[in-house]
Amino acid sequence: MRYLYTFGILCYGIAIRLASLFNKKAKLWIIGRHNIFQQIKKRISDNQSSVAWFHASSLGEFEQCRPVIDAFKKQYPEYKIFVTFFSPSGYEVRKNYHNADYVFYLPLDTMSNASKFVDIINPQIAFFVKYDFWFNYLNVLDKKKIPTILFSSIFRPSQYFFAWYGKWFCRRLNAFDHLFVQNKESEILLKKHGIKQCSIAGDTRFDQVMSIATNVKQFPEVIRFVGQSRVLLAGSSWEPDERLLKNFIDTYFSDNIKIIIAPHEIHASHIEFLMKLFGASCVKYSDIANISDLKDYKVLIIDNIGMLSSLYQYAYVAYIGGGFGKGIHNILEALAFGKPVCFGPKYQKFQEAKDIVKLQGGYSISNQNTLNAALSELFDSEELYKKASDVCLQYVQDNKGTSDKIINKVMNL
Repeated sequence: MRYLYTFGILCYGIAIRLASLFNKKAKLWIIGRHNIFQQIKKRISDNQSSVAWFHASSLGEFEQCRPVIDAFKKQYPEYKIFVTFFSPSGYEVRKNYHNADYVFYLPLDTMSNASKFVDIINPQIAFFVKYDFWFNYLNVLDKKKIPTILFSSIFRPSQYFFAWYGKWFCRRLNAFDHLFVQNKESEILLKKHGIKQCSIAGDTRFDQVMSIATNVKQFPEVIRFVGQSRVLLAGSSWEPDERLLKNFIDTYFSDNIKIIIAPHEIHASHIEFLMKLFGASCVKYSDIANISDLKDYKVLIIDNIGMLSSLYQYAYVAYIGGGFGKGIHNILEALAFGKPVCFGPKYQKFQEAKDIVKLQGGYSISNQNTLNAALSELFDSEELYKKASDVCLQYVQDNKGTSDKIINKVMNL
């Protein structure tokens, strides 16, 4: 089975190489791994201090990784932090992360690559976050008896580990010295299938969003745009989300409501689409400094990356995008500021979304009517809004501290 798995990985590598001829992200994936071992050897000295390896698939997973890296660095300052990414969307944004000594792409998970990589960096401990399972790397780490941790993970009966063909993959989970999961259902499922070294720790993103909310950045131009208005902030929105929001403001008109849109895609064609969709009352963040009077502008388009997590402080209500596609984006950043949230119907894979809907701090919407009803309630009823806001804040407070649980376990290892 391991050879079949490796063959599949090699086929994936070939497919990415072909895609790189016409896909920018795939091209970055290939370029970033060119002469990867030579790149790493140039940076690492033979007599360097101990290394802790942290691997994240992409940017979202890295945000879950950050509080654990920071906590580990505080507890073990003598260690070098080695971070790897699978995806360019993570590497390109966080390649200069201040608490990492080395940041690289992860070489393709073949048997030879895994063995060579682990030999070169020689980690004393390895961390993987959420769903990124690379079985050749796990095999090498297991053989070398390097403590290996998985955290912020969720397991469901529908996953391939628990399918009729998944026994080999499920057994590979025993390569982890400990698996920290987000909920009781995951713990029960793992133990049922013989994975005993697991426990509930929660989601490290709670620690991360609390840190952001405590040390929040200020944006004077956004403050000037908002004025005394209440703000509907759309975070990581896609076109279906944006069309729904446009229809809402066309039917629910109020002089003291403004909209800030931080779209998931900020390439020129999508920003142009948004400018046309919202019309003359729309302004881009990159242009706002040149406009002295903003009272006639009702919609602000954020045409850069990096502001969103702090922008939620200016929101009255937050709409989180992605729920009409593969799944919703991060709602915790909004909850940490006590902002009630709305999002599309595809949220079932996200524990925090299920929780906040149940607690009545968030609304799942399926069409224009349900969006209009949810937002109208929140904007019209101060009592309902206050209750939802308090629920959001309390939920984040109740779930922080995951990073400390992980580091305490690491101390034992």
